[in-house]
Amino acid sequence: MGKADDVPYGLLRSFLTPFLFLAFRPKVKGLRNVPLKGPVIMASNHLSFSDSIFMPLVVPRKVTFLAKSEYFTSPGPKGLLKKLTFIALGQVSVDRSGGRRSEAALLTGLSVLAQGKCLGIYPEGTRSPDGRLYKGRTGIARLAIDSGAPIIPIAMFNTEKIQPTGTVIPKVMRVEMIFGEPMYFEGDSSDLSYLREVTDQIMKRIQELSGQEYVDIYATKRKAQLSSDEEE
Repeated sequence: MGKADDVPYGLLRSFLTPFLFLAFRPKVKGLRNVPLKGPVIMASNHLSFSDSIFMPLVVPRKVTFLAKSEYFTSPGPKGLLKKLTFIALGQVSVDRSGGRRSEAALLTGLSVLAQGKCLGIYPEGTRSPDGRLYKGRTGIARLAIDSGAPIIPIAMFNTEKIQPTGTVIPKVMRVEMIFGEPMYFEGDSSDLSYLREVTDQIMKRIQELSGQEYVDIYATKRKAQLSSDEEE
């Protein structure tokens, strides 16, 4: 995650930014809340794959995301293209499947922050299956407490319409995003109840910015329910 990694990111950004502003005319509020230097955590709702393109392109510094390792290991030419795209987008491969692997992902995030960088994270852990906001994973609370980095809550709008799940070519329409004021947390990161309290505060702020209906279950559980209903 050194300067060499910034080259493909910079090239892709310089290529995509003019197209983004001409085609999607981003409406952005609160960008001044994003610090220009030092560690910071960008915590956004997650409606579409394109969230990881639109948001970083308006932020005046590189945003590093922790992406699922499967995105980097798909076979064949298509898999290679996907891997190169995610690298160019500034994403870092992590195994988030649980247990020690999730712990390793957290340590990777803390390493990014320790270098004074900007870390992007979707607290829901996956894309919303229906446009509603789902329960946050407590890893974001640990990252904030252990690093001391501020959290910038972010609300994305319209991206689920611009690029619904499963579609490749985005629909041209205006994208909007709101960057909220920094949130700071300190305390005992080994206290699970406190981690849940902090995470819920972050999700509440994202909900206030986005206006989404909040659902107090994990999005992965809702996706499993939907999949089960389809099989019946």
